[in-house]
Amino acid sequence: MFDSGFGGLTVARAVIDLLPNEQLVYVGDTRRYPYGPRDLEEVRGFARQIVRYLLDDHGVKLVVVACNTASAAALADLHEELPVPVIDVIEPGVRALIAATRTGRVGVIGTVGTIASGAYQRKVAALNPGLELTCAACPGFVEFVERGDTNSDQVHVLAERLLAPVRDAKVDTLLFGCTHYPYLARTISDVMGRDVVLVSSADETAFAVRALLDGSELAAPARPDGEAPPHRFFSSGDTVWFSRLGSRLLGPELEQAEPVPWS
Repeated sequence: MFDSGFGGLTVARAVIDLLPNEQLVYVGDTRRYPYGPRDLEEVRGFARQIVRYLLDDHGVKLVVVACNTASAAALADLHEELPVPVIDVIEPGVRALIAATRTGRVGVIGTVGTIASGAYQRKVAALNPGLELTCAACPGFVEFVERGDTNSDQVHVLAERLLAPVRDAKVDTLLFGCTHYPYLARTISDVMGRDVVLVSSADETAFAVRALLDGSELAAPARPDGEAPPHRFFSSGDTVWFSRLGSRLLGPELEQAEPVPWS
C-alpha cells in the first residue's frame, strides 16, 4: 500500500481491522508530498517507482493505491504493467457515494490534481449518470494533515472557503476524494452541516481487498500463534516524524517507520 504521506493510513487502519491475518507494507512518500499540485505524469513516475520497490524488495501479492491523485494518474498503467492485482480508492468510494445519496445531488472534494484529472467525474458518470455532481479542489488540506493540524481555526477558515461550491450546490452526500480528508471530518462536517453525509473510501477499499482475497490462494492463513502479523511502514521523508504522527493517526501497529532506499 502507498500514499503521498499519512492519508493512506485511513485505508491501512481499515484493512488491518478487516483482514487481521494479512501483513501490510506501507510506503508514505512524505519527501515528495503533496502529490495534488504536481503534474500527473510526474505522479505516475512516483507510483511506478514505489510499486516496483514493493514488488522487488518486499514481494507483495497485491497493491493498494491508497492515494487518490496517484490513482487518477497511474491506475490504468499499473493494471497493465503489474503482475499482481491492483486496488484503488476511487471506484469503492464512488460506489459508496451512490449508495448513500437520497436526493441525487452529490459532491466530491479532492486535491487539485485529482479533481482536474476528471477521474471522479468519469467514474460517477459511468456508474450513475443521473447524479448531479459538484466537485471542488481543496488545496492546503493535505498540508494541514501532514503537519498534524486537523482542527485549528486556520483549518476551519480554509474549509469555509474551499467547501463553498459543494455547500452552495446543496449536496446531501460528500465524498472525500483524498485519503487525508477523513482526519478533517469534524471540521468539514461543521462547515457542511450535520445533514450532509460524509463518505470516506477507506472502509469501502478494505471491503474490496477482502472481496478479492476471500476464497483465493492469495489469502493469508491464520497464524498458528493467533497473533497479528507484523506490519512495516516506510517513509521517504523524516522517519521520526512519520513514526510520531503516524502512530497517533493509525494506532499502536505503527511503532517505527523505516527509510526507503531513495530517501
